[in-house]
Amino acid sequence: MSNNTATAIQSIEWREDHVRILDQTYLPGREVYSDIRDVGRMWEAIKKLRVRGAPAIGIAAAYGFYLGIKELPENSFQSFFIEVERVAEYLETARPTAVNLHWALDRLKTTIQAHKDKDIAEIKDIVLKTAKTIHDEDKRTCKKIGEEGVKLVGKKSKILTHCNTGSLATGQYGTALSVIFHAHEEGKDIHVWVDETRPLLQGSRLTAWELKNAEIPMKLITDSTAGSLIRRGDVDMALVGADRVAANGDVANKIGTYPLAVLAHENDIPFYVAVPLSTIDMELDNGDDIPIEEREDDEITQFNGSEVAPKKTETYNPAFDVTPHKYVTGFITEKGLVEPPFNENFEKLFE
Repeated sequence: MSNNTATAIQSIEWREDHVRILDQTYLPGREVYSDIRDVGRMWEAIKKLRVRGAPAIGIAAAYGFYLGIKELPENSFQSFFIEVERVAEYLETARPTAVNLHWALDRLKTTIQAHKDKDIAEIKDIVLKTAKTIHDEDKRTCKKIGEEGVKLVGKKSKILTHCNTGSLATGQYGTALSVIFHAHEEGKDIHVWVDETRPLLQGSRLTAWELKNAEIPMKLITDSTAGSLIRRGDVDMALVGADRVAANGDVANKIGTYPLAVLAHENDIPFYVAVPLSTIDMELDNGDDIPIEEREDDEITQFNGSEVAPKKTETYNPAFDVTPHKYVTGFITEKGLVEPPFNENFEKLFE
């Protein structure tokens, strides 16, 4: 694989005065790019998973925040900041579980406060520059996660992954998929088992698409197949990303991650979570405090536009589950591998 294969996909980019995203709801059938010029469109893009993955959501929110404040009146700082907070609160309602969204908006608000003595026009320019910095930092971070994680991959390795954690979910490279891309680039003999990831099929639509583009050996499986593969000895490691990690190491990730972690633990398979430090929420003691987004009935009752359940069937459709830290072997971060006890070792990272 050439050095740029893993990075060829730009799921989000700034274009002069607007954002261009690769609309992931059309994949793998079509590559459709959408231009977003206002905060309302960005809110909708995040909510409807046109852009998704915790790091990418943070980047999108940062650009969306700028789009939301760039036309605000430039009179007093106080009235400007009241509107700034309103824009941030609005964007936060799009996806409450992904901490990167909150982290990016907090960083931008802190930046604005640090420059409150400047002209508001200049502050707006600083916000855009900071959003671009967040984007660039994520690219470097994801590359580093891949370089750190590749040390854990054997010369010949069968890897099980869940949901999508690649270039589509981040600024570039990905988190868990960054490890896979880097292992492949190093010439390691890897094979990836790709969970389809019901109900929105981020595994079959997105991860399989990225791996096929990168010519990495893979097979797609139903979510319920993972257990039998693990029992048969056909999985060497499980490797996932996360949308939020609590201070004790509890992990909120795509629904279906928790049973994988239990299966891995029961069968002595290492279970690694690849995340940037921005996904670790040190203000949350444990996973019980992580807000879990519930999504619409039709994601389960319909498939590809066809009804697959009786009309008016009630559903329970959480987007995420929480994996207790005792099932996690370690966290692969841009600063290296973090092993238990997670609360103590996370603290050292943030010192």
